[in-house]
Amino acid sequence: MSMENQRSAAKPERDRPWLIRTYAGHSSASASNALYRQNLAKGQTGLSVAFDLPTQTGYDSDHVLARGEVGKVGVPVSHLGDMMALFDGIPLDQMNTSMTINAPAAWLLSLYIAVAEKQGTPRASLQGTTQNDIIKEYLSRGTYIFPPAPSLKLITDVAAFTYREVPKWNPMNVCSYHLQEAGATAEQELAFALATAIAVLDSIKASGQVPEEDFAKVVGRISFFVNAGIRFVTEICKMRAFCELWDEITRDRYGITEDKYRRFRYGVQVNSLGLTEQQPENNVYRILIEMLAVVLSKNARARAVQLPAWNEALGLPRPWDQQWSLRLQQIMAFETDLLEYDDLFDGNPAIERKVGLLKDGARAELAKIDAMGGAIAAVDLGYMKQELVRSNARRLADIETGLTKVIGVNAFTETEQSPLTSGDKSILTVDDMAEQDQIEKLKAWRSARDQGVVAAALDELESAAREERNIMESSIACAHAGVTTGEWSETLRQVFGEYRAPTGITSIIVTGEDDDIKALRGRVDEVSKKLGERMKMLVGKPGLDGHSNGAEQIAVKAGDAGIDVLYDGIRWTPDELVRNAIDEGAHVIGLSILSGSHVPLVREVVNGLRAQGAGHIPVVVGGIIPDADMLILRQMGVSAVYTPKDYQLVRVISEIVDLVDRKSTEHPVARVADDKSEGAGTTIY
Repeated sequence: MSMENQRSAAKPERDRPWLIRTYAGHSSASASNALYRQNLAKGQTGLSVAFDLPTQTGYDSDHVLARGEVGKVGVPVSHLGDMMALFDGIPLDQMNTSMTINAPAAWLLSLYIAVAEKQGTPRASLQGTTQNDIIKEYLSRGTYIFPPAPSLKLITDVAAFTYREVPKWNPMNVCSYHLQEAGATAEQELAFALATAIAVLDSIKASGQVPEEDFAKVVGRISFFVNAGIRFVTEICKMRAFCELWDEITRDRYGITEDKYRRFRYGVQVNSLGLTEQQPENNVYRILIEMLAVVLSKNARARAVQLPAWNEALGLPRPWDQQWSLRLQQIMAFETDLLEYDDLFDGNPAIERKVGLLKDGARAELAKIDAMGGAIAAVDLGYMKQELVRSNARRLADIETGLTKVIGVNAFTETEQSPLTSGDKSILTVDDMAEQDQIEKLKAWRSARDQGVVAAALDELESAAREERNIMESSIACAHAGVTTGEWSETLRQVFGEYRAPTGITSIIVTGEDDDIKALRGRVDEVSKKLGERMKMLVGKPGLDGHSNGAEQIAVKAGDAGIDVLYDGIRWTPDELVRNAIDEGAHVIGLSILSGSHVPLVREVVNGLRAQGAGHIPVVVGGIIPDADMLILRQMGVSAVYTPKDYQLVRVISEIVDLVDRKSTEHPVARVADDKSEGAGTTIY
């Protein structure tokens, strides 16, 4: 035997690596297509599509709520032409594509199938995943459209369609990722995600769309998308607990006997919540450590991994930043010997003990949710959202007090200037003309299509929805007819209505008794006395950004300090926020915008206040805001700008109280005093 053959024979057999992806998309379909091709050429083995907020919430790029949001956090897809441009030159029969899309998941899948059909690719050959988890949108991410019941019906339609027509497609990614981003503990992440999966499978089973003999196939196509945080030993145990609990649920609740249909299949993006604006170069190590949790344990290993970029707390990552994260995965998969070994943790007593504790905690939480009537009832009652807000408040309080150490934030803060963040091009910025270009292309698309064909396709879609038929074939027909994202969604809005999820902060007052919060409460009382009424703060989310965690925590902390807080959740136009602030007599407006659309949206709020003669109401802004944009906002008249580095919420609220005090002296407004100025009574809406 030759030396080469001897070496080959002696080399251990390696497992196949997980799918290596990068979550990407920005500006336009053509720009995103170029990025996808670059990443595939660098060794990426699957695609993960990020859509912009108008697409995610079912609006066309020229809708009033889309203003400033087009192409910012993902790619705008308004019609089949956009989808074809997005996948131009990418053969879909050779691709595994994940689409992070929820409320309009049926529509984006229909566009994807229509592109495949244009390419001559059979539906049955397509592989990939639609996230399609609307329950976590009500809890954490905020891109919901319809009420829970019709939303579950849409998920059911996709699942019933794909198992027959696109059998390699995962119709739903039960997504615990955003639950952890919203503050979930490991037990809550397990329980809330599994409760969601149960709600969906119960809905599919009850729909009558899937014969009993085929139900196991549908169960086998349900996948999960999880988070992995910095406490990587706990995260390893969480993933093993997920696998064991899912096997238990599918066997005992649904009677699934075949092992392959009970397998817990999941993809992962490691934690973005823990990425820091301070000393951002440290984030590379956080990302690598967090990835260990989902690749080390063979029996609980991820099927697909996508890693954030080190500088996502600063803004949109550049292609080079994404490449760095891609190379982390490739080094782990191809240079190390990890894939040559069986599970490294089987039989480890410490691991088994922790897995058992997590399973017990998750089962107790699942029982509580089941007693309420399941996940949908727990959403409607506000229970799940309330628990997430509470857990997140505890997490932030532990960072604020130093109980939880975050390197570069509240520990070891001394640092040298980083060469990685110097210069004007340390993050990617979306061209301001991208939105206008997209709108012009959309207008051209509308004018070039056959309006009669469009109207007929939309009529059939509406009929299918009203008659409770499966809407997938009519949606695919809409895609081929040239229907737009906004038209598809508006048709279903007319049938199903819209929904506003509970905020989770109603009646929650997180009390603290340390000296700082006591002093802050006294200061709020003092300023309220000067005002002649209880100080009032409007916390607003203009535009389509649904990441409400920061706004919720500001509302909770301000309420804890004794401020009357006006907060009614996400998705308001600037005009609506201006009107609400004036009508309710707000003394300060706090705007939270994490989508990168802060400049145009804040400008509209500030100009709207001035136009209504209310320019004296101070505006403060929080978000992922680069230094250059901070200057622009201050020049507009914004009183203060806060970013993720401002984690000490007592200090933030104290500064806002001082701001109101100064402004009230500069611009006194006659008000009728009432007994609300006495004491620290707080109303949180």
